Amino acid sequence: MEGKIRYGMVGGGPNALIGEVHRMAARLDGNIELVSGVFSSDSQKSVAFGSELQLSEDRLYDSYQKMAEKEADLPEEKRIDFVVVVTPNHLHFDVCRSFIKAGIHVVCDKPMTNTMEEAEELCRLVEKNNTIFALTHNYSGYPMVKEAKSLVNSGKLGNLRKVVVEYSQGWLSQKVEEEGNKQASWRTDPDRAGISSTVADIGSHAEHLVEYITGLQIEELYADINTFVEGRPLEDDANMLVHYEEGVRGVLISSQVSVGEENNLNIRIYGNEASLEWKQENPNYLRMKYPDKPEEIYKKGNLYLSALSKNNTRIPPGHPEGLIGTFANIYSAVADAIVGREDGDEVNLDAYDFPTVYDGLEGVRFIRKAIESGKKGVWVKIDDHVA
Repeated sequence: MEGKIRYGMVGGGPNALIGEVHRMAARLDGNIELVSGVFSSDSQKSVAFGSELQLSEDRLYDSYQKMAEKEADLPEEKRIDFVVVVTPNHLHFDVCRSFIKAGIHVVCDKPMTNTMEEAEELCRLVEKNNTIFALTHNYSGYPMVKEAKSLVNSGKLGNLRKVVVEYSQGWLSQKVEEEGNKQASWRTDPDRAGISSTVADIGSHAEHLVEYITGLQIEELYADINTFVEGRPLEDDANMLVHYEEGVRGVLISSQVSVGEENNLNIRIYGNEASLEWKQENPNYLRMKYPDKPEEIYKKGNLYLSALSKNNTRIPPGHPEGLIGTFANIYSAVADAIVGREDGDEVNLDAYDFPTVYDGLEGVRFIRKAIESGKKGVWVKIDDHVA
């Protein structure tokens, strides 16, 4: 494959934080170039923003439908190789579907869709069209999360017994959706966010982190779902008891009304021989604890770490590895898969370390089961995982 990999973006326009995060991450390695987009539902704002990004006017479109159609019609050496979808949740399905049908690969923010039917349809379309589809559960991109995965796989913890995972924020502790906060306004709106706010937004990250590191899927859960801010139509706090495969027990906390918390994502995994702990706000360190010897602290970038961790480390030991790098690691893996595909190789996507459309399906299932449990006040089984 000659030249840079080209991509377009849907969403991520003015005042959209996550759009710029994706753009910074995609350009970090210098081999991916933004060439087209629809950045806002307001065509004038979209064109103006695209011009600020120095994109050609003929690659700025009025709608994502037109963008998918026009890009697919361009010569192979000019059209986009993939699209990045960073819209509010309710648009994910149709945007992704449009580009998959046009033969264009997709990178999509989570949650993948708002309904199980939509998620299952995207899985079918990806299989039918042989499309590369990545979901940006970016926390799996941290080097020390990958080290945690390697340690669990090596058996160093012994037989797993318990997992405690928490993602706590405080930014929705007041009704900021009525104060002009754009992110809050759509994330708390059922018409755009879907059936869930906090579980979909950050609980899904916690669920994926457990499955990524341990490989365990949820068998059943009991969710205590709460809305603390009066008048808010969706939940802003959730606490769950979780039964995983192999008898492993878990606790999952997701909250956006925990005053003073910023992005407190942390995980503790307990085996019968050792345990590990990782914290997103101090991501370069992984702690291992034992019953009969001193605690060990693994530090990012060192030679004693696994190949999986070292291959996703971007800067030398002692320098902080950051959030942008986690997204960049996903983009790098997607780029490798696209280059392999374009060069005519038989690409086994299982060999690439990024969340796929099937992770998206699992995430949507988790959200729906958690909300169902919370509303009914009962344990809910999850017995239809992706094989």
